[in-house]
Amino acid sequence: MDKMFDFALTGELLGLDFVQTALLAAAVLGLVAGVLGPLVVMRRMSFAVHGTAELAFTGAAGALLLGVGVELGGLAGAVIAALLIGLLGGRESERDSVIGVILAFGLGMGVLLLSFYEGRSANKFGILVGQIITIDSTNLNLLVGASVFVLVVLAVIYRPLLFATVDPAVATARGVPVRLLSLIFAVLVGISSALGVQIVGALLVVSLMVTPAAAAARVTASPWKATVLSIVFAEIAALGGIILSLAPGKPVSAFVTTISFVIYLVCRLIAWLRGRSSRVRVEPTAVAQPAVL
Repeated sequence: MDKMFDFALTGELLGLDFVQTALLAAAVLGLVAGVLGPLVVMRRMSFAVHGTAELAFTGAAGALLLGVGVELGGLAGAVIAALLIGLLGGRESERDSVIGVILAFGLGMGVLLLSFYEGRSANKFGILVGQIITIDSTNLNLLVGASVFVLVVLAVIYRPLLFATVDPAVATARGVPVRLLSLIFAVLVGISSALGVQIVGALLVVSLMVTPAAAAARVTASPWKATVLSIVFAEIAALGGIILSLAPGKPVSAFVTTISFVIYLVCRLIAWLRGRSSRVRVEPTAVAQPAVL
């Protein structure tokens, strides 16, 4: 525990190249997660993020076994999961069951593939909970390129996607391709989930993709304000998690999830206080009315 607050050691580690690369990667991931998060929350796709992350884990495990780039395997697995969720879970009533099936399959296959891997156990553990020392310039270039792709595509489809998210029935009646937009958005979520595997791990990528946006939704109903707050919260969690993990040398995911959870609790408290104060203001004062004869 003494190392947890060893600021001298933290400052020394911040000067290392791989730490600076990891911080830059986390900043990019925080931006993408923060932008996508409010739409994920509004479309009730939090469970889908977890499902795509599990298949990203499967792809990363397969890539580790084959000796190829883990980030490429995770990306392929997440995109496949997103396509399956988009195609098989078109009806909202079926979506949760489809995601559950894909999640279970992905986790089971990932565990099987890892059982065949005879290399360092740290590599296995890193896929699940993140490992910043594996992020190099090649990984960073792929992450930046994929992030730019996600943001550009989202910028193109944002207005009709938001319309379809808020009122899908009216959007369909107006000729908006709701099903196609849902499929495209699912792929974007899959790509973003895969990008978070190396930083927070496949099991806890939800902490960046969902928690900051869920916190923002507690304090504002505006999609634009929620997006800005979601980005800020995701950046604080991602960068703060890495910085706090340096001195103790513990997994980044533990700190990222803790920061995200604290932010969420604070936002819930703010929402509760606002609601309480508004109820007090509108509560009518009891005034005795004269009797009508």
